[in-house]
Amino acid sequence: MSITASMVKELRESTGAGMMDAKKALTETSGDFEAAVDWLRTKGLAKAAKKSGRVAAEGLVAVSVDGPNGVAIEVNSETDFVAKNSEFQEMVRGFAGVALGVDSVDALADADYQGKKISEVLTDKIATIGENLSLRRISKITGDQVVSYIHNAAADGMGAIAVLVALKGSNQEFGRQVAMHIAASNPQALNKDELDPSIIEREKSVLTEQARESGKPEQVIEKMIDGRMKKFLSEVTLLGQDFVIDPDLTVEAAAEKSGVEIVGYVRMAVGEGIEKKEEDFAAEVAKAAQG
Repeated sequence: MSITASMVKELRESTGAGMMDAKKALTETSGDFEAAVDWLRTKGLAKAAKKSGRVAAEGLVAVSVDGPNGVAIEVNSETDFVAKNSEFQEMVRGFAGVALGVDSVDALADADYQGKKISEVLTDKIATIGENLSLRRISKITGDQVVSYIHNAAADGMGAIAVLVALKGSNQEFGRQVAMHIAASNPQALNKDELDPSIIEREKSVLTEQARESGKPEQVIEKMIDGRMKKFLSEVTLLGQDFVIDPDLTVEAAAEKSGVEIVGYVRMAVGEGIEKKEEDFAAEVAKAAQG
């Protein structure tokens, strides 16, 4: 039987399954709609789809380093309990290893892991764990040496905050110190050149208005703005920050003293930027009790 686009659309809308999964279900069942629904349920795909609208803001970030290359990924779950699950951790570790060979989330989702596409492995895991899971992002970095650090580690190479530091030159100890610094200080960019120009302009606009309210001469105001902007940049750029290990030095000066140059970094924290729904569990239980 010929499988039409309208049949696939109807099955997708009914079950929430992906397009390719819906098409395969119809193909496997010779176009029998009810049988296709059961096929999806058997594979756990319809069950996974029902969970896809739920917010997944917990989970793990993980790193993998191979010589001069490093990658960080984030895989989200609905609760932090899943992050403690050994099967989930093993899956995330495997994904991170595969991520070294791809350049985007889509490519990672399509990549092979243990004989299946990662997207299919994730769908299977949704069915077994019972929570919505999401492969959210990937970030890669390259240098003469890449050093990693995990803050609040849940297992080897994964936890709540992952940091990668790329160095020109080699100094493992210093690289780890910088990675720990980044985890704590969360700089917005490596240096001024890599900082979003809109952030600079917005800050300069605020500082200008504040300076003009002082009523001082324009020449003095310009010097005030210049000084405050330098202070701002020293606070938000990694190379300009005071090094937590030696506050008498900036990170840039500390790198020079250690014989290396910091050429890039990645800082990835679980759930950052995801709007988490605040739930009133007492109200939820009361509502359930009322039917």
